[in-house]
Amino acid sequence: MMEERDIFDLEDCPDCRGTGIICHEGGWCVYVECANCGSHTTYVEYKNEEEKAGAERMVATLWNRGKVIHMNPGE
Repeated sequence: MMEERDIFDLEDCPDCRGTGIICHEGGWCVYVECANCGSHTTYVEYKNEEEKAGAERMVATLWNRGKVIHMNPGE
């Protein structure tokens, strides 16, 4: 059975206009990262599937508002 997932419209990267990808780290947190330059949102933790869905919505919102950690030298 396929898991039903929310689909999030992610804007282009605020740094390079690349593609943002929702990434999960070790089953405990989620973030959005640019496939081109590596800029990313903060990590948002979750403990269960309900929190996971909320965390995904939160990082998508952060990304779309341009709230990213820039991967420029010295940052």
